[in-house]
Amino acid sequence: MNATAQRPVDRWFASYSGDHQNVTNQKIHLFAVPAILWTVVALLWCIPVFGTWMKSGIWAALAMFGAWMFYNRMSRPLGLGMLAIFVAMAWLTRWLEGMLGVANLFWLALCVFVVAWIAQFIGHKIEGRKPSFLTDLTYLLIGPAWVLAKFYRVMGWRY
Repeated sequence: MNATAQRPVDRWFASYSGDHQNVTNQKIHLFAVPAILWTVVALLWCIPVFGTWMKSGIWAALAMFGAWMFYNRMSRPLGLGMLAIFVAMAWLTRWLEGMLGVANLFWLALCVFVVAWIAQFIGHKIEGRKPSFLTDLTYLLIGPAWVLAKFYRVMGWRY
């Protein structure tokens, strides 16, 4: 690959970063994006699976697998990192389900979802730009990888 060619992941991140220049907005995203990702996992976890031997979590597992395939295709190192994040989120969600029950897990996830999205929109109001996903829904998947890539850069790891 020549020096001017960009990987698709780099193009996605460059575009996403263009909508996230404000430091305050970036800091909000560092917390709100993972929170939203967990809430999606938890809300999907709560969808009942009638007529099967699975009690809960199958819809979340299927969604996490699909998202992981996207991340792994985009970048192997990001794919491995997102796999670790998904496993941790699944463990956390299973633990919370055991502690709270499915109904309370649902309400907790819904409350965190609303608060995290309010924070996101406050960040974008400060930024003065609309959220990236309003132009392309794929950015809903790019956000978590963008946050992980920031962590990789801090650690000196390639993504």
